[in-house]
Amino acid sequence: MPVLKPTEFAARIVWLGLVRDREAALQAEAVERLVATFAGPEGDAHGGLTRPSCSRVTAQYPKGTVIRNTRQFSILSAEELAQIAARMGVERLDPALVGATMVVEGIPDFSHVPPGSRLQAAGGATLVVDIENRPCTLPARPIEQRHPGFGATFKAAAAGRRGITAWVEREGTFDLGEALRLHVPDQPVWAQLEAVRAK
Repeated sequence: MPVLKPTEFAARIVWLGLVRDREAALQAEAVERLVATFAGPEGDAHGGLTRPSCSRVTAQYPKGTVIRNTRQFSILSAEELAQIAARMGVERLDPALVGATMVVEGIPDFSHVPPGSRLQAAGGATLVVDIENRPCTLPARPIEQRHPGFGATFKAAAAGRRGITAWVEREGTFDLGEALRLHVPDQPVWAQLEAVRAK
């Protein structure tokens, strides 16, 4: 019995980017196509089958522990990116400044699509949604260079709108302008979730 339900929601890819050297800069370079392997987008510093754990998972692992890389892609929605820019008080926020891998449009409340959902291209390339991407302070520097006085405003403005992280389930390519169909888990919300969150 299928556990993933195809939906009528489709996202159109409006921007693609690669972070070539994360140590040098978070800023991404815009590209027209991404080649996605099981290790992530080719040429991107966030790729790899594994990664060192970071501050987001210190409740599970000491920082630097080698874990499965479920953060191969950083995907934002154009609609939420516009909301972030408006909250910051800037006219437009270039996704390159926040180290995005992909920007899509067309799926409402994109940052909160269920973990385990799939984004699938017509050619079969498929990404698994890991979790909501929480804002951090790293984009502040490139934003500040482009928009003096606004870098520090990003983290608060992006809360709940920072998009999702994802990893490659089926290899293939992603091109500007193509559609990604959303498939969601056919599973009820865990009954204990609110009680756990309240603690």
